[in-house]
Amino acid sequence: MTPPSFARLTLPLAGLNFVNQASRTLVATIGPLLAVEFALSASELGLLAAMFFAAYAAAQLPVGLAIDFWGARRVQTVLALVAGAGFLLCAAASGPLGLAVGRVVTGLGISAGLIAMLKVNTQWYPKDRVAGLTGLGVFVGAFGSIAATLPAAMLVPLLGWRGVFALLAGLSAAVSLWIWLSVPDRGPGPAPRRRSLGAEAQEFLRIFANPAFLRMAPAIALLSAMNFTFQGLWAGPWLRDVGGLDDAPRAAVLMAYAFGLMLGSAGFGQAASRLQRRGWSPMAMAWVAIAGIMAVQVLLILDPSHHPAMLAALWFAFAACGAAGPSGYAAIGQGFGPELAGRVATAINVAMLVMVFLLQNAIGWILDLWPRTAAGGWDPAGYGWAFVMTLALQAASVAWMLRTQRR
Repeated sequence: MTPPSFARLTLPLAGLNFVNQASRTLVATIGPLLAVEFALSASELGLLAAMFFAAYAAAQLPVGLAIDFWGARRVQTVLALVAGAGFLLCAAASGPLGLAVGRVVTGLGISAGLIAMLKVNTQWYPKDRVAGLTGLGVFVGAFGSIAATLPAAMLVPLLGWRGVFALLAGLSAAVSLWIWLSVPDRGPGPAPRRRSLGAEAQEFLRIFANPAFLRMAPAIALLSAMNFTFQGLWAGPWLRDVGGLDDAPRAAVLMAYAFGLMLGSAGFGQAASRLQRRGWSPMAMAWVAIAGIMAVQVLLILDPSHHPAMLAALWFAFAACGAAGPSGYAAIGQGFGPELAGRVATAINVAMLVMVFLLQNAIGWILDLWPRTAAGGWDPAGYGWAFVMTLALQAASVAWMLRTQRR
């Protein structure tokens, strides 16, 4: 059977990933406004952002099972509507609690953005095309990150931050309809043998006990977690407090970050597929990305006082390397059958999102060790120590991968 076109199969699912990326980046753009309006400390702002990822993480295993059991079309149609409801709750929030509830509901709604794309691409395409096509889907979705930077900053004076959330709610409803009308119910070939939901859930035990999964998943999960942690919150405050940028130039650098995410997801995905066709390890580009993002952190620690153009280049490189995570997901998934594609990806995502929750909170705790600055921000020294922490964690994940591989 001829596979459906990218436009019919992957693009509608990438539409929900667009909403996913926009919802993550928006808090980095409007976070300083929320901190002032609701009088939030660094740890409180970190907790607010982390609630989104906590819900995202809690949904992963059930969502992965649901996608393998009922299919990406049905699950994503419903979840897109859930995301829309979350955005409406944020738009109507009268205080931090209401905003936190809205972010939790939104996190549930967008929880399967990457997983659904990996699932349908694994069902319909050869193994050596999965990373490339998934990377293209993430590339399209990353336009949401761009929309949530400078364009969102320009809309805030017109609509207010509440209006921007309402706009995202309408977009979620439109994407839900698109997925329902376009994506096939299941892949080619005979329908898989249907077992009980409990028996299918037990497959997670086999995934989490797999030696290759245990060896590679921590480093890949942390690579993606770095992007979520900073794009979702701390890049914006860093650019204000350490980079010294006002609202407009800060939004411009965040847009460069979003372009890095776009180009990195497509570039690393295509490179991983091409190298695999030539006999290289499917993990080759993930190794390059891990080395690259660690190098950028070293530069930001040693000399954070760069020209805005240099800051844009460094954060572009940071995002591009972090965007290699999906190619690592695809590489790990190749050790399992396509019927487990959703559950393998969500198993990695659980680890990644738990890391995001912990990192966003830990950075807030570190920043609160110093007094607030006169401008209401946080001390640059705190950000430096936060990067020391993340760099040490990545070095430990690489050491774990190498040590277990030698065994």
